[in-house]
Amino acid sequence: MSSKTIQKLFFLMLTVVLGFTLVIPTASAKVPDFNGGVLDEYEYEEVFFLTGYPIKFTGKATVTEKENKNLLTTTYKFTLTSDYGDKLTRNVVYVSDLKNHETKGQTTSNTTVKSYTEKVTMANKTTYTLDDYQFSQGSVIDNRPATDYYSGNVIARKIYIRSVKSGKATFNDKITVYMDGRNVGYKNFWGSTDTQFIDYEIEAPEGTSFVTSKVSDSKSRVLEYEQHTPSLSSFVGGHAVISSSNIVSEYEYNIPYYAGTGTIYLNKEKTPKVERLIVPKFRDIAKHWSKPNIEKLYSLGILDESSNFFSPDAAMKKDLFTVGVAKAVDLRVLEVKPTNKKSTKKALFEDLDVKDPNYVYIESALNKGIVSPVNKDKFGAKDSITRAQAVTIIVRSLGLEGRAPTPGYTTKFADDNKIPKEAKDSIYVASELGLIDPDKKNRINPNEVLTRGKASQLLVRYLNFLESDLKQNYRDDMLYFN
Repeated sequence: MSSKTIQKLFFLMLTVVLGFTLVIPTASAKVPDFNGGVLDEYEYEEVFFLTGYPIKFTGKATVTEKENKNLLTTTYKFTLTSDYGDKLTRNVVYVSDLKNHETKGQTTSNTTVKSYTEKVTMANKTTYTLDDYQFSQGSVIDNRPATDYYSGNVIARKIYIRSVKSGKATFNDKITVYMDGRNVGYKNFWGSTDTQFIDYEIEAPEGTSFVTSKVSDSKSRVLEYEQHTPSLSSFVGGHAVISSSNIVSEYEYNIPYYAGTGTIYLNKEKTPKVERLIVPKFRDIAKHWSKPNIEKLYSLGILDESSNFFSPDAAMKKDLFTVGVAKAVDLRVLEVKPTNKKSTKKALFEDLDVKDPNYVYIESALNKGIVSPVNKDKFGAKDSITRAQAVTIIVRSLGLEGRAPTPGYTTKFADDNKIPKEAKDSIYVASELGLIDPDKKNRINPNEVLTRGKASQLLVRYLNFLESDLKQNYRDDMLYFN
């Protein structure tokens, strides 16, 4: 079995184990409602099937969220038209009861519909009015330090009254839509993806039809290098963060009594945003193999050096690597104000200084279990960090160390017997995710002290995983391999 196949299976196992939720901040990716539609800054599109034929509606859609006392209220408003003069209006309010399980590091919610109105008026005056809407959604978020993973399911039923005018007479009948679906996704500082699958069974007087919608909304922040072309300049180029967002949708339908079978695709993409970053000016990395990695991390502020010399071949220290991981995922803790003005905050360990601007990152990493101290008195701030220790910090931040096999397994590396017991699961997982590679002799060298250049390479691979690999798994793999 190839490593790529193992990685896909590994990710698919993760999405199965985790439980579906749309209960995420509006800044994160979020599929709008449960109708297979797509949305950008300007316009919303969806396909309507109750007539027995697919009809595309476009127009305005607004989504608002308000949280109060563990209740999240989400309101959707749609005003749409088709190219044939048909009109659709829909207002739906959902309420989610949030429950935070702090000791488990998870959040669950149950969502119901609070109010609803929907009416579709066709050009021939036939109307479809939503008469009843029953909706239930259960969800769970696994809150990990670097990334939140979420999943769950939804069951719903809609009953429409169809009114058809014939001369002066009006004939009414009923159309029932059964919905069964699920959602998977993740969110972190670098991006988020929400992928939704809904199966619709439409019971009409003419017969029964089936529609499946697959929708995926993704937001990402990607680091790109921008060349500076003037020859007479103090720098030759720099990095920029490109923030982008797009949503894709696919409808597959089978309407035997009218339209037959077919597939429809929708796509919307928001205008990207560009943020230029500071330009690194280290004098000792021009010919170093890890120069691109070092410059990326410095531009992002993950490595914050005041000197013009980076010393790429010097040993990376435990405190700086921990801070780098924490900054990479925007991991912070809120400062707690002392109740007594005369009291001062005490460092968690004797070799840490609360006055250090980076102390808050180390404290947060310790509190979240990402990194371990040397003993009850010492953190080991200035200790040189080994590859095994660095990999353990990264995998713990992702919350994936539990994805290793049952204890007693052997890794694929030639020096498996040299891997510290406490780091074995993390090294196994990191290898499966493509975060680390063996040397030419198939050794992982777990106890080797990482240089600052090699540590930079590992941190950049970590960023790439957060930026791209999760998106690949939660969108492309789910849409095309599900």
